[in-house]
Amino acid sequence: MELEFLGTGAGSPAKQRNVTSIALKLLAERNEVWLFDVGEATQHQILQTTIRPRKITKIFITHLHGDHLFGLPGLLSSRSFQGGDEPLTIYGPEGVQDFVRTALRVSETRLSYPLSFVTVQPGTILDDQTFTVVADLLDHRIKSYGYRIVEKPHPGVLLVDKLQADHIPAGPIYAKLKAGEKVILSDGRQIDGHNYITEAQPGRIVTILGDTRQTASIMALAQDADVLVHESTFGKNEAKLAKQYYHSTNIQAAKLAQKANVQQLLLTHISARYVGRKIYELIQDAQSAFANTRVVSDFDIIDIPFKKRTAHEKISSIKES
Repeated sequence: MELEFLGTGAGSPAKQRNVTSIALKLLAERNEVWLFDVGEATQHQILQTTIRPRKITKIFITHLHGDHLFGLPGLLSSRSFQGGDEPLTIYGPEGVQDFVRTALRVSETRLSYPLSFVTVQPGTILDDQTFTVVADLLDHRIKSYGYRIVEKPHPGVLLVDKLQADHIPAGPIYAKLKAGEKVILSDGRQIDGHNYITEAQPGRIVTILGDTRQTASIMALAQDADVLVHESTFGKNEAKLAKQYYHSTNIQAAKLAQKANVQQLLLTHISARYVGRKIYELIQDAQSAFANTRVVSDFDIIDIPFKKRTAHEKISSIKES
């Protein structure tokens, strides 16, 4: 699981930062890429990466401001030209379907794949065998959402060394034990598969927020997240401006990350006025409130590993036979 930032700027494109788009790469987990927002020229940014548009199966729009949305019609069209024929679903606030359908109709664009829409409301918007996605309203000038992406637990690992130490012969019986079944060996012993499987590996949690002032719903979205992606349109001395324009400061995001027990904070939606020393100050100030903070740049790739388990946790997860 990786995050790749295709655009990290706020409002309008700048020389060093394009407008917002984030790819959640789930290639190992389900051979898919999910996009969060599609600012203008996102498809151009994708050309500089290894992402294949046909792998994009879901797009989540946080809100309908142009710097998060205007790249959508072009990307959808290019996906057809580049061999995309798998269905694609767009999740977003009311109005995103009208925007896309109008753009495709006026330009007489025909897509080579089925396109569907889900109008987002607070609550669970996706729940399948591998992931759950929860949305909630934020506080912006227009309706804006944050998304909490929760990976389902991974099944436990079969303890082959323990099986061999107990003189349990390899073969089809291992598959039954891995499934947690009870089996009777040729020597009459009854073996419970649960005694030879580690506990399930908890899945990872990624929270991606749209533009927002600080509001109560963010805490539930961010709680215990492995990664929190939070806007940082303003610096620490601009709290009044942030509130006036329905945005957040770097310090507000950092304090939230600390309070919500987040593992890593990634700041994005950076104003073009933050360059050189100012971007360094933006990072330092945020890290003073939450050490594991990073201000991301276009094309940064962030790996999201599983949480490391302590030696005690590893030992206690092995059930005694």
